[in-house]
Order: sequence, then structure tokens, then C-alpha cells
Amino acid sequence: MTQGSRLYFAVTVLMCAFVSINGVGLNDLLERASQLSDKLHSLSTSLTNDLDSHFPPVGRVMMPRPSMCHTSSLQIPNDKDQALKIPEDELLSLARSLLLAWSDPLALLSSEASSLAHPERNTIDSKTKELQDNINSLGAGLEHVFQKMGSSSDNLSSLPFYTSSLGQDKTSRLVNFHFLLSCFRRDSHKIDSFLKVLRCRAAKKRPEMC
Repeated sequence: MTQGSRLYFAVTVLMCAFVSINGVGLNDLLERASQLSDKLHSLSTSLTNDLDSHFPPVGRVMMPRPSMCHTSSLQIPNDKDQALKIPEDELLSLARSLLLAWSDPLALLSSEASSLAHPERNTIDSKTKELQDNINSLGAGLEHVFQKMGSSSDNLSSLPFYTSSLGQDKTSRLVNFHFLLSCFRRDSHKIDSFLKVLRCRAAKKRPEMC
């Protein structure tokens, strides 16, 4: 079994774990969510490596700055110590807001992947569709976590994505695809970190153990 196949199998198992959750405790839900978020980040890293294998040098020059990511306006903790100081319901809202913000961008990436000017486009196309499916599964799982936590507020930040095209020429499309993916990879790491802090708190571990 290849590395990609193993990753796909592991993520599929985790997705199925969210299907039947009646009676599942908060700790177990957060454990499943953090495992799935970890797989999402691993998959986005694998995709980035695929793109980097044949990425034109001019693409590095054309690449927008990280501050141009559509989620950059969201105020989030910079590190684990800051995250540990944020109330659980706010931390969960941040993770859910980031997930929601990637619904449209990932749909765009999924629609564009198969026509990229890249020798690994078939692999990229397959993994991008996995990302889209898996983030939907994680989003549904976090809805159950939200219900289990019994929060009285549901403050999700709106992070609209206005781009409907990656560009007209093949280089621009490849560069913008890579840029969006790099933004997602950064955000998937944040989501993973937030969920691991929530899991740690639910298990009542000492902060230094998180």
C-alpha cells in the first residue's frame, strides 16, 4: 500500500467514525476530530510537496504574500500559550470559522486541479477532492462537538472568498493554486492546534502537558 493509499484509508476510517456518534462523549469526539484535523494537515502538506516537485522558478516571484490569504483578517492566537488562555467555546468557534471559510476555496481548487499544467495533476486532483470531502466531514464532526459542549453562543466569523477563477494563463493558475493551498495548509495547522488544545482541556490535563 502506498503512502497516499494509507493516508486515504486512515482518513476514510476517521470520517466513518463521525457517522454514528449518538452516545459518544465529548472526549471521544474531540479525539476523533483532532485525529482528522491532523490527517487534513498531513494531506495538505503532501499536496504542497507534489506541487513543489515541478513548480516554475518564476512562480516563487509571483506568489502573493501570506497576508493576502482570505482568512488573514481573523484574529487568532499566535501560539499554544495564547490558545490555552482562550475559553473553550471561543476556540471551537475559531476552528469552525476557519473550516467554513474554506468551503468555497476548496471547491474552486477541486474544480481546477485536473486541468493544471503540472505532471502530477492527476494525483493533485485526487488529493484535492479528498481535502474537500474530509473538511466537510470534520465540519460536521465539529457541529456535534459544539452541541456536546452546550455553548449558548454560536459566534462564527464571516470570511468571504470572492475569487471565482485562478487566472487566464497556465502559470498564473498554477501559482494561484499553490498560493491557496499554502493558505489552507497554514490554516489547517491552526485548526489542528486548536482542536488539540480543546482535547487536552477536555481530558483535564495540566497546561504544560498540552
